[in-house]
Amino acid sequence: MTQAILDAVQQAMTSPWIYLALFALAMLDGFFPVVPAETSVITAGVFAASTGAPDVAAVIAVAALGAFVGDHVSYAIGRSANGRLRRGGRGDRAFTWARRALAERGGLVLVAARYIPGGRTACTLTMGAVAYPRRSFALFDAVAAVSWAVYSVLIGYVGGAAFEHDPLRGLLLGLGIALSVTAVAETVRYVRRRRAAGAPGREPALAVSDD
Repeated sequence: MTQAILDAVQQAMTSPWIYLALFALAMLDGFFPVVPAETSVITAGVFAASTGAPDVAAVIAVAALGAFVGDHVSYAIGRSANGRLRRGGRGDRAFTWARRALAERGGLVLVAARYIPGGRTACTLTMGAVAYPRRSFALFDAVAAVSWAVYSVLIGYVGGAAFEHDPLRGLLLGLGIALSVTAVAETVRYVRRRRAAGAPGREPALAVSDD
């Protein structure tokens, strides 16, 4: 059964349609985060190392492009729904937090949010809602999308290279590395939030643009 699944996955990875599929998954993940985009890209990296297909550079390119397009769709959704996002207790608190984070750290928040579970979509929606300048958004999103694509493919590639003749173990290693990185990032974020919880703060003004 396991071998049959691996054979099916390998056949899919050697198909020229894999690049279109990875693009679509990365794009959809921008505004529909239950889509397993990162897992698919990591899997492609595993098979690229263990079987030579798909092509690593092409996987990075289509994953980054798909993520970039998906983030802009999410930004547009946030831009059109800004009034609804502002209303309500929880939504208003999230909106206030996003304004403060963007004012303090600028577009770098978008790069960091890429590696926080659920953070990517929340950040892009909110940046659209606060009318963060499109040109600046596109610049920082390009950095975020490319770094995410390289990171995901390399994690899979490391797993595939470590278990060249056993793609399943390579995939498990790659996913384990990704989960470990996420766990460490979440722990650091939790500790920093706890330390800052009692500290007085103010909400800096955020310049927005209709550009």
